[in-house]
Amino acid sequence: MEAQGRTLTIRALKFDPHSAVSKPHFAEYKIQETDSMTIFIALNLIRENQDPDLSFDFVCRAGICGSCSMMINGRPRLACRTLTKDFPETITLMPLPAFKLIKDLSVNTGEWFAGMTKRVESWVHSNEETDISKLEKPIDPQEAQDVFELDRCIECGCCIASCATKLMREDFVGAAGMNRIVRFMIDSHDKRTDEDFYELVGNDDGVFGCMSLIACHDTCPKNLPLQSKIAYLRRKMVAVGAK
Repeated sequence: MEAQGRTLTIRALKFDPHSAVSKPHFAEYKIQETDSMTIFIALNLIRENQDPDLSFDFVCRAGICGSCSMMINGRPRLACRTLTKDFPETITLMPLPAFKLIKDLSVNTGEWFAGMTKRVESWVHSNEETDISKLEKPIDPQEAQDVFELDRCIECGCCIASCATKLMREDFVGAAGMNRIVRFMIDSHDKRTDEDFYELVGNDDGVFGCMSLIACHDTCPKNLPLQSKIAYLRRKMVAVGAK
């Protein structure tokens, strides 16, 4: 006979900022652990069987969309990729800090990333006229691989939520923004100069505000090379500033 799994206590922060009577509090739920259970599966069971009012985000359930990021026992993680077996019997869930709270565990990462995209001008800048009837100019395979590596960011917000500078500086662009800058710096399709990028992030709300604690690197669920790319960007911007 198969052994019965643990009884888990899931503590989830509940709060609706749009309600005049709602107050932040933890709700506790008891569930039976099953093989390969993730936090996402646990939350779905809770919403289906105990609390249909519990709010959290998800789309792909495969670690691709970044929607289900939340604080799990004090660390930002993806709920769909986090196994309950790796935690004690009591698991505490909270919404990501640094983002606008929608309700309970749901935050508006989309609004922040849309603003960041505009701020760092996250698109290819070129004076060449685009002809969509023609093939794109080929680039070196290694360059293409390097660009693709940084394009793997899923905008989950884990790096932003773990960033001490972001929690102190509301306008700090964060690792996600700096990663985006480097992605276009190394793309030969983009004709901007280092001086152009300096105007975007060469200040305390950009690369010079980073305290190099590298929590972003440690918490990125896609294992992006944030530490080395932030260092690369800092060297480039220091060189421009020293001119």
